[in-house]
Amino acid sequence: MSQTNTPLDPAERPAEGAVAADLLDPRLIQARGPAGYVGALLQRLRGGDIGSLPIIVGLVVIVIVFQSLNATFLNAFNLVNLCLQIASLTIIALGITLVLLLGEIDLSIGSVSGVAAAIVAVTNALHGVNPWLSVLLAVVAGSGIGLIHGIVFTKIGVPSFVITLAGLLGWLGVQLQILGSEGTVNLPPTGQLIDIGQQKFLPTWLTYVIGILLVVLYVVTALSGSARRRRAGLSGQPIWVTAIVAVFLIVVVVALAAKLGLDRGLPWIFLFAVALVLVFDWIIRRTKYGRAVLAVGGNIEAARRAGIHVDAIRISVFMLCSTLAAIGGVIAAMRLGFANQQSGAGDVLVNSIAAAVIGGTSLFGGRTRRYAPLLGAIVIGSIANGLALLSLTSSVKYIITGAVLLGAVVIDAASSRGRKSAGR
Repeated sequence: MSQTNTPLDPAERPAEGAVAADLLDPRLIQARGPAGYVGALLQRLRGGDIGSLPIIVGLVVIVIVFQSLNATFLNAFNLVNLCLQIASLTIIALGITLVLLLGEIDLSIGSVSGVAAAIVAVTNALHGVNPWLSVLLAVVAGSGIGLIHGIVFTKIGVPSFVITLAGLLGWLGVQLQILGSEGTVNLPPTGQLIDIGQQKFLPTWLTYVIGILLVVLYVVTALSGSARRRRAGLSGQPIWVTAIVAVFLIVVVVALAAKLGLDRGLPWIFLFAVALVLVFDWIIRRTKYGRAVLAVGGNIEAARRAGIHVDAIRISVFMLCSTLAAIGGVIAAMRLGFANQQSGAGDVLVNSIAAAVIGGTSLFGGRTRRYAPLLGAIVIGSIANGLALLSLTSSVKYIITGAVLLGAVVIDAASSRGRKSAGR
């Protein structure tokens, strides 16, 4: 759980060269320099603080396996398609991440995204409503659904599993009712929604600029965070580590931008999904509201005694989850060009939950990793994309995705036990 670091009084600050307070534990390696940092890092890994290591290893394995089986996996055309495919998944997984932080679940997100897609298609295509007003109506509907779920959960006491399972069925019925006898409603082929969802891509130079700006943002955030920790008498990330990571990120950004530039470029809808992930990551880690969400998920009774309005936090999180599901449904309709009875159905729910968990969000509440929805969506999307290139059946795809999800949950449970035994 995130905690604020209050600067120490000058008289209480550690003397120059003193060991940081969080490294005084005799179990941690006290050597200075790179050797000491690596030793402390290994000690944290043994204690269950594994960070994003499983994601990194998993992505490397996925890329090696699928590229060796099909050389088109890493070509520019397929990578652009992959970005398009995971945009809506990332946004919906972001919503489920927030609910999982409370230690709860929302099984209705697929149906909610389907309702939003149906509202956009029917109002815009059949009734001539302004496309952006149609989008607004769909998003507001999602917020209203989340409000209903949150109130029933907090005020009546119905478990989140039950209320959202009922919502999965009930909102699917609403979706079918909105679509009516049409079944499938196509968005206007020359409309703004189709244009953004299928045909809007960033110029290569702008992709470079945005990527480098994100790396600069990482460096500034890392340096300022380390400075705050040191002022509080804690250990901070060494500058040389920040530099190594920054160089690695620049190489990745330049390589991806160049690769995507060989085809259509970076899709606007994917950039929008990444922006949402960055905004909510900042909210969770840097704002009072985010710390309240983590506190409620970590220990609800302690949060209540600390003066946090638990019911308001829970209701707001369910509203955000359904709102993001609605946005994801709209993005999916814009990419596909239509809404039908299968919108939000199939593997949308399973993949969204899998993306959040695989990305590093704990099923036990109160803990997540940086950019978990995005990283998890990349893993799930890469697996689905690679299996499609190999022309494997849906049965194999479901088996492999389920195995990856189970592995992620096992790693989460094992690291949780490791943190407890290590006193973290």
